[in-house]
Amino acid sequence: MTLRINDEAPDFTAETTEGAISFHDWIGDGWAMLFSHPKDFTPVCTTELGYMAGLKPEFDKRNCKIIGLSVDPVENHAAWAKDIEDVQGHAVTYPMIGDTDLAVAKQYEMLPADESGGSDGRTAVNNATVRTVFLIGPDKKIKLSLTYPMSTGRNFDEVLRVLDSCQLTAQHQVATPVNWKKGEDVIIVPAISDEDAKAKYPDGWTAPKPYLRFVADPSS
Repeated sequence: MTLRINDEAPDFTAETTEGAISFHDWIGDGWAMLFSHPKDFTPVCTTELGYMAGLKPEFDKRNCKIIGLSVDPVENHAAWAKDIEDVQGHAVTYPMIGDTDLAVAKQYEMLPADESGGSDGRTAVNNATVRTVFLIGPDKKIKLSLTYPMSTGRNFDEVLRVLDSCQLTAQHQVATPVNWKKGEDVIIVPAISDEDAKAKYPDGWTAPKPYLRFVADPSS
């Protein structure tokens, strides 16, 4: 079965750099971002995890927890975290899962369900598909999934932008246009009639087409 947007994020228990967790309990009533990387002590991943460490306060403001994952042991994560801080200038203050039996990677379809063995002897190339971002809502459903090629560093500012959009559209009957950023105009969803929109947005909206109605960000 393929994991899709609005599917429930699989629950699991795992060892992390901050102790054992049960994933859904760990998320609690907020948002979460689970992101995986193919291998510790690799160049692109070092830049990514360090950047995420610096960006974590922005996710905290939005009640969104961050958790990393690879098939490396937790002990490797802890040792690598020192390199990440040296290179990127930010200490890793979010947990990292040590998925040594490949169980979580298989649950989240980053590796085939019939993949044999554990983490021993695996290389970054073996784990190239363990490179996915999942954004998960308070309802424990997947709101976003992104998989990047191993040679391309991920754009975590884009994940933050999507989080802003998801949180806004969960609270208001709006959608966000191309390249939208927090505070910019949004789109009234087609399900709202003009009559209902007049009551909801008494200051009006701009409509270059009848089906495209722009209104100020209701959260601003």
